[in-house]
This record gives sequence, structure tokens and C-alpha cells, in this order.
Amino acid sequence: MLINNDRLAKQLNFIIEIDQLKNVYRQTLLMNGKRYENDAEHSWHLGIMVILLSEYATGEDLNILKVIKMVLLHDLVEIDAGDTFCYDNKAARDKAAREEKAANRIFGILPADQESEFRKLWDEFEERKSPEARFAAALDRLQPILHNYNTQGAAWRAHGVTSDVVIEKNQHISQGAPELWDYATMLIKDAVEKGYLRGTDCKPPPPLEMKSLT
Repeated sequence: MLINNDRLAKQLNFIIEIDQLKNVYRQTLLMNGKRYENDAEHSWHLGIMVILLSEYATGEDLNILKVIKMVLLHDLVEIDAGDTFCYDNKAARDKAAREEKAANRIFGILPADQESEFRKLWDEFEERKSPEARFAAALDRLQPILHNYNTQGAAWRAHGVTSDVVIEKNQHISQGAPELWDYATMLIKDAVEKGYLRGTDCKPPPPLEMKSLT
């Protein structure tokens, strides 16, 4: 870039680089069912959820700003690594390696002090050992459940996901926000009853028509 300030040049290069997150699409439909959600929209949605739902987080004196930073940064690695669908066990096998490599490159664009800060936040989110990371991870899993429920189980149906798998993959919500997990399990149960999600011992629900995508 045409700038003499090396620090600012690195920061602006990072800002330009992360614009690519808008082109990384997830398996989750927008709640109006018209198209798939991209990673930037997902991260923005989580940031708002942190502000609104922080009262349900486990742990006292939660650093809300830190949680917001985590949810805004956590998917930047998918610029290189791509989105790995929560229920895709095959793709999950090399997910950690792909994302580690991506984190090295993408955060490496920044000045050294900000690279260190952002990388530590990303690692902390992945490890889920702090109250902030557990709450961030809880919201990261709650948000797609809300999308699936409000699109009549679109992604669940498309991939043949069953209720027991949804519970298994998302139950760590309880570690970061127990009351939100109670709500999520109610949604999962209701989704089975409404035919949005296949129960463990149930026949697959009928295919969902998504005319709005055409």
C-alpha cells in the first residue's frame, strides 16, 4: 500500500484481507430461507448475541469485550481453511491442522503485538478453558440451532442429521450458558415434534421445499 507508516500498512492490509470472510458461506440458511449465511454475517450476529445474552453466561466478572473480540475473530481462519460443517465428521479430521496453518498466515499479517493478541484470543476460544471462551463457544453453537429451527430444519434435513447428534455436538453450550442450553434442548425437542429434525428412532422427515433459494 502507498503509505510510509509500516504499522498502519500492516493493519490496513489485514483489514483488506479479512474482507474475504464475506465470501465464505456456511451450511446455514438465513432465517428467511432465501440464501446461505456467510461467515462475516455469522460473526456479526454472535457479537450482538454476546451483548444481549451476557447475563446468562457462567462465571462472575466476565470480560464481555474479550468475548466480543473472540466471536469476531474466531472464524477469520476460514478465509483459508473454509467452513467445516459441524456435523461433517470426515471434514473435521484435518480441521485443526487447516485452521492452525490459516491462523499463522492471517494473523501474521498484523504488527507483532496485535498478531500476538489476536492469536492468543483465537487459541483461547478453541481451547474453551476460560469462562469467556466457553460463553463464546456456547453462542457459536446456539446461533445455528436458532437458524435451523427457524428454517424448519433446512441444514439438518439436507445432511440427514438426527436429534441425538445435534445434542452431542452442541451440549457444551451448557458449560458456557446452562440456561441457554435448556432453551436449546427445548428447541431440539420441538423440532423433532414438528418434523424439522429426525428423532433417533424416527423415520426421516419429508424433504423440505426451499423455493426461495431458486
